Amino acid sequence: MNLNLKPADQCRFDAVSLGEIMLRFDPGEGRIRTARSFRVWEGGGEYNVVRGLRKCFGMHTAVITAFAENEVGKLLEDFILQGGVDTSLIKWVKTDGIGRVCRNGLNFTERGFGVRGALGCSDRANTAISKMTPEDFDFDYIFGTLGVRWFHTGGIYAALSEESCETILAAIKTAKKYGTIVSYDLNYRPSMWSAIGGKEKAQQVNKEAAKYVDVMIGNEEDFTACLGLEVEGNDSGLKKLNLDGYKKMIARAVETYPNFKVCATTLRTVKSASLNDWSALCCADGEIYTSRSYADIEVFDRVGGGDSFASGLIYGLMTTGSPQTAVDYGAAHGALAMTTPGDTSMASREEVEALMKGGGARIKR
Repeated sequence: MNLNLKPADQCRFDAVSLGEIMLRFDPGEGRIRTARSFRVWEGGGEYNVVRGLRKCFGMHTAVITAFAENEVGKLLEDFILQGGVDTSLIKWVKTDGIGRVCRNGLNFTERGFGVRGALGCSDRANTAISKMTPEDFDFDYIFGTLGVRWFHTGGIYAALSEESCETILAAIKTAKKYGTIVSYDLNYRPSMWSAIGGKEKAQQVNKEAAKYVDVMIGNEEDFTACLGLEVEGNDSGLKKLNLDGYKKMIARAVETYPNFKVCATTLRTVKSASLNDWSALCCADGEIYTSRSYADIEVFDRVGGGDSFASGLIYGLMTTGSPQTAVDYGAAHGALAMTTPGDTSMASREEVEALMKGGGARIKR
């Protein structure tokens, strides 16, 4: 398939994302409520995608976000620099010292094990990025002057605030004006939308964004809650769809939004917090493409698996133009990301491609 990507030699960046990046506190194998020490990582749904594209797949990426200008913000920047993502588009915001004006987001997440599911506790209200408006970023300069081949954002950032809703739409529309391919992960979180209008607001914003999206990603609840799409057996996202149901759902999405060149979803069966079945599928050019199925994956840390799927999918589409190869990259990268701690991928492209070919877990030395 032909996505009409802008030539690499005409663009500063292969891919750029827009979203919030938080400091994640990880209690390891323990619980948040009893922890006496934490490992610290950076993470955020939109950022994780371009971080994977840079660190795993070697592409030139940047992030559009904002931080309160303090030591926590500098720590987040240091993490981003370690991941190789360009930080020149980050906006630094003066704060009052205790977070009245703005702050940096925190996310406490424990991994889960066996019958105990993973658990997250976010502390992210009034963050710097949630207060940004379209006027705070020069999108014409980013997409027009610098040049960006691919832009990724999503519903988590959109749900942060009324300002975020406005900013995400302005960014998407400007990216399209300059011929940048746009991908979007619906990532519906009811608790985040509740303060600014709930599901009705989520649909209003996401339906408008969807008009400009080339590659749409989401699960069955996302498509139902954010875009109002349902298929028989979906029951407003409360029942898991079978494989045929998923195929019908993404086919319905492409029919409703013919601008979707690709529509993709991950398929996860949770047998326990530490044992999942995992695969993915996408729809492109009227055809359904299904990845290899990874049965009984032993999950070390499930956070970021979907984001790593997205980065693998995007890499495959950008470099091969093959929906089948792209969904295979996505599924393999997502599977590997769940075998390591933290929100971001620690896999290499060679490991992803070996797994795609059926490589096993024998020691390499």
